[in-house]
Amino acid sequence: MANKPKVYIIYTGGTVGMQKTAKGFMPCPGFLTEQLHTQVQFKHESLPEFTVKEYSSLIDSSNIRPANWVEIARDIYEHYDQYDGFIVLHGTDTMAYTASALSFMLENLDKPVICTGAQIALGQLRSDAEKNIIDSLLIAGHQKIPEVCIYFNNVLLRGNRTQKVHANSMQAFDSPNYPKLGKVGIDIHINHALLLPKPTQELSLRVIKQPLIANLRLFPGISAKILEALFEQGIDGLVLDTYGSGNAPDNDPELLNCIKKACDSGVVIVNITQCLKGSVNMTGYATGSALAECGVISGFDMTPEAALTKLYYLFSADYSITEIRKLMQENLRGELAV
Repeated sequence: MANKPKVYIIYTGGTVGMQKTAKGFMPCPGFLTEQLHTQVQFKHESLPEFTVKEYSSLIDSSNIRPANWVEIARDIYEHYDQYDGFIVLHGTDTMAYTASALSFMLENLDKPVICTGAQIALGQLRSDAEKNIIDSLLIAGHQKIPEVCIYFNNVLLRGNRTQKVHANSMQAFDSPNYPKLGKVGIDIHINHALLLPKPTQELSLRVIKQPLIANLRLFPGISAKILEALFEQGIDGLVLDTYGSGNAPDNDPELLNCIKKACDSGVVIVNITQCLKGSVNMTGYATGSALAECGVISGFDMTPEAALTKLYYLFSADYSITEIRKLMQENLRGELAV
């Protein structure tokens, strides 16, 4: 077929290309790349042409660090003009973090970047790897999607709206606060009305640096000493997972004073809900207003992954603290609804 679309596949590691060892499943250099080049199903005439870039150090996604996000983003940026779409083969455990980070770092993205992987490794009985890869190739090569997505088990999701919601199911991912961008059955259906608008500027890359960002989940009886110890580390930002619609205890003056002191010193504290669905509303209850009075800002309906990677992105852009607090509450890449 003349003028077939071209897709660039980045293989970072993860279950999708692992093989069984005495210590359990581990990344196996060369295995997945060989399978993609030799198995007949990946040579079907309907598939786009593809190039596989296998990273020299394949890793389990539990070992992913911000430096790996930068490596992937830079790889896409450097090959952007040569390909019609991109696939990132990645472990499922931290895929939502990587997809969120890429969505912020790749500014003015106008081509599909599809993150996918598998719950059962390629070549194993009942593996979901083959279908996830083939469907991702078709989407990345033939669909006009100007954003970073996660494709898994017949659904296409906005990357920075996605969370891993099941450790064992093939339906491992969901976007609880945003509709699915697409569904794959006999046909591939993309809901273009839900996609981000086409950018008007050229792609640019914002490299994430190394600000000190933390994530803390509130629990009944949490001691102010825990937060004090955290703030003593000199953190720049904190994603605070609170109860319900953004609530925290308002009968613990020591805790609230600790939070206020940190906010006053320039720590950006973002309030997100522990609930899978719904949004933070810091004016609904006194327990939410108490946090607002301390200087905590709302993360609205952002996922923990999006809130954390957005903080990384904004601190890396050298904005002032005032600007970071403002932009955290604005929709930059479809990550929140306000």
